[in-house]
Parts: sequence; structure tokens; C-alpha cells
Amino acid sequence: MKSLGINWFIDGCIDFEHKKYILLDYMQQINRHFDKNNLYPNLTDLIFHYNNLMDFKHNKSVLQQAFPQRLSKADIEAVKLTYKKIIQDDNSMYEIERIITYAISKMDPAIQTGKELYDFVERHINIDPVGVVPLLPYHGYFSLRNGSDKTNWIYEYHITFFENKDDKYRGINIEFIDTFEQGIANTPESVKLDLVKHRKHLPNPAVYYVQSDIAFPLEQTLLPVAKRSLVKFISAA
Repeated sequence: MKSLGINWFIDGCIDFEHKKYILLDYMQQINRHFDKNNLYPNLTDLIFHYNNLMDFKHNKSVLQQAFPQRLSKADIEAVKLTYKKIIQDDNSMYEIERIITYAISKMDPAIQTGKELYDFVERHINIDPVGVVPLLPYHGYFSLRNGSDKTNWIYEYHITFFENKDDKYRGINIEFIDTFEQGIANTPESVKLDLVKHRKHLPNPAVYYVQSDIAFPLEQTLLPVAKRSLVKFISAA
């Protein structure tokens, strides 16, 4: 997907009609992906740009805090220089405010659509422990089945913890291991035994069977939502 530039709304020619054309082309791509039930990376990219616009609108200055994820020090200095030039020009600021207001009005409903799609996918995911779960289930395996597809995708997962001054967060790292075709001889229980036998670094792993009752795009939708659902499931347990 062709993304917007980090500072698309203040880069180059600051003209409402020009920026409107750039935005609508981007939004058309986003909505087309959502129509195909493709959530990622479209939703996270859209939220990133939406938050940037909201920060600019509320702060009326471009500071490092407004762009915390993608800007290097050189990028930040370049943005500050650009801002110093345009802030003295009332016409430019007027155009920027028009661009931001219009962009937010287009991004907000698309974000809501993305969140509704996310919630829909999450509601159709079931997670079941396989066998006895160890006391600390933060490192283990999960098998993922997409709808009625007999193929199961096996991943090793590792849940990580990090915090800032306000809150604690959980993240998850995964590594693809293998696939298996589910059947009478191949069950999540037999796969767990095989994992323990051949992957000695986890002698007593937590193993989960994750299944959606509707098929979704695997990489773009099901796997990202399944990862976050597994974190929530383990944290609640």
C-alpha cells in the first residue's frame, strides 16, 4: 500500500485542493483494503496519521512529542524549520487548518470502520488451552486455524512486558514454526507432544489452539488480531 508521507499536510505546496487529492487517493486505498477485510498495516497506518493531525491541531506546533514513532533527530529539525517558515504566513496556516479539518473528517469514519472490522474478527476467534497450562504461560506455542481450512499454522510466541511513566503494556513476538493438516491422527494435543519432543528449549510450554469460525485474510487480518487476542486471553487468565 502506498502510504502518506509523515508530514504530508505541510510538505511541499500547501494547497488545499492538492492535499485533498493526495488524501482521497490514500483513503480510497484504505477503504478498498477494508472492503476486502484486510486490516493491517492499513489500520495502524491510518491511526498514526490521524494522531499526527490531532497533535498538530491541538498543539499548533510540531514537536518531537507529536511524532514519537517515526522521526529521527534530523527529521525533527527539518520539520521545525518548515514550521517556522509557515507559521509566519497566515495564509499558509489557514490552508493547513483547512487540510487538517478535512483530513480528520475523512479519517475518523474510516478508523471506526477498521475498529468495527477488528471487533468482528475478534468475536469470531476462539482460544483454548491445549493440556495443562504452566504457571507462567508467557512463552509457548499456538496453532492457528483459519475458518474451515484444515491447515493449522504453528507459531512460537513470547509475551513481553514494558512500561512508561503512566502505564504497563504487554507485547507479543512470534516466530513461524510449521504447519500441520488437522485430522484424526493430527490433533492439537498430538502436535503439542511433538513440539515438546523436538524443541527442547521449552520443556513445559504453554500451548493454545486458536481458531476462527470464519475465514479471514491470514497475514493481513487473522494473525494480527489473533496475536492481540491471545495476549488478552493469557493476561485475563
